Amino acid sequence: MRPITDQGALRERLNDLLRQADFAGLVALAGRERMVVRLLLQYFYDPGELLHWRALEGLGHVAAAYPGQVQKVVGRLLWLLNEDSASIGWGAAAALGEIGRHNLAVVRDIIPMFCGFLEEAFSRAAMLWGMGRLAEAHPEVLSDVGPFVLPCLTDPDPGVRALAAWCAGRMRLTAAREALMALTDDPAAFRLYEAGDFRQTTVGELAREALARLAAPT
Repeated sequence: MRPITDQGALRERLNDLLRQADFAGLVALAGRERMVVRLLLQYFYDPGELLHWRALEGLGHVAAAYPGQVQKVVGRLLWLLNEDSASIGWGAAAALGEIGRHNLAVVRDIIPMFCGFLEEAFSRAAMLWGMGRLAEAHPEVLSDVGPFVLPCLTDPDPGVRALAAWCAGRMRLTAAREALMALTDDPAAFRLYEAGDFRQTTVGELAREALARLAAPT
């Protein structure tokens, strides 16, 4: 297949693949077109859009197949998480976790930095989502980050509480049990990206699901 020489045409092809959640097709395209990874970063700025989340997930799939391509943009993601870049870097923290889910070696050395990203308001929610995704595959690498999740369970932002509960369950963070029990009746609505699409839920429902995970045998 011939390379796509026009960046606009490549972007449209990416749009099509992300709309279809065709991650295998996306990986195949990344194998032919080196611009794919950088173009995926352009989707990271609007978490209200479904393609934002599918681009995050797609980047993880590319990391599994072509780690060298993704390793080259990790520095860019970290730069976006600087305070000066807060307005455009929302998806960067989530991307780091998603990359690690698919290829731990690419981010293993920077996992200690996740603690700092949880302490910053602008990156907190995205980092919780990324950590939850990483914990589904490699919960053992987040043991030192667990204490930084606990304060998020009482955050005034319901979105942060929702993602903290979701993340704590996936991390099997037993120290969060009491705080999760306090959230089980929290009615705040939340839209979670999960299994390739949005799911409407509440903080309380996510807390109950997390408690069920903690109670389940390992």
